[in-house]
Amino acid sequence: MFLESCRSYLFVPATRPDRIGKALAGAADAVIVDLEDAVAEDQKDEARRLLQEFMAASTGARFTVRVNAGGEALVRDLELCAELPGVDAIMLPKVESIEDIRRVAGLGKPVWPLIESARGLLGINEIAAAPEVAGLTFGALDLAADLGIDPASEGAEVFYHQCRYRLVVASRAYGLPAPVETVIPEIHDTARIEKAARMAAQMGFSGMLCIHPNQVSIVNGSFTPDQGLVEWAGRVVEAAQVNTGAFQIDGQMVDAPVIHRASVILKQANRTL
Repeated sequence: MFLESCRSYLFVPATRPDRIGKALAGAADAVIVDLEDAVAEDQKDEARRLLQEFMAASTGARFTVRVNAGGEALVRDLELCAELPGVDAIMLPKVESIEDIRRVAGLGKPVWPLIESARGLLGINEIAAAPEVAGLTFGALDLAADLGIDPASEGAEVFYHQCRYRLVVASRAYGLPAPVETVIPEIHDTARIEKAARMAAQMGFSGMLCIHPNQVSIVNGSFTPDQGLVEWAGRVVEAAQVNTGAFQIDGQMVDAPVIHRASVILKQANRTL
């Protein structure tokens, strides 16, 4: 599944097909073509037309599409995605229940729900259990708006951590890949982007949504284990092949949980090769 092998997911407006090509050729691990927030209401039809033309001229291109949340816009988005073989998955905004998932399940493509409301958080377990769901992420700005809180405040960040906790636990409990961190709207604040990405990695997230190419290299680096850690993990896994029970590496006791962590680190490192 694509979520297990990606660190950075770069949004590109469907109205800018030139940027889609650049993004697919760039450093981002995955590209999300956006028909929702990045496209004005009076440009939705134009966005669909441009995306269809791009795919007709770009054999082999593959990406996720963020569709609109509902109504006629969603119907038309899904009709388009059904025609495009390069669409690997559907990102569905403002998901609040399994019924939302079922509205797009007939397309036969994996669904990536965006949790963006209080109702979505309350329904997270039901949503995560849906067989069509490929993985979880959340939209911090929409979530803050739904809750009536300042998205840039310290209080909001405390709340976001609670949301992250719910996503990590639900993903693990229902056998999904680790979730993906929300976007950071400050495009040029590299320190904040790196801090957020590293914190998300520490909390068990596998990658991060990006809204600008400048964010991609920072995110990739933050979700890639450093070489020293990879070498340690390799020695742990190698030693586990010839040792039974607990043993020591560098003065540290190694048992089943440590071996599992080392295996995860190696898997994270190998996905970048």
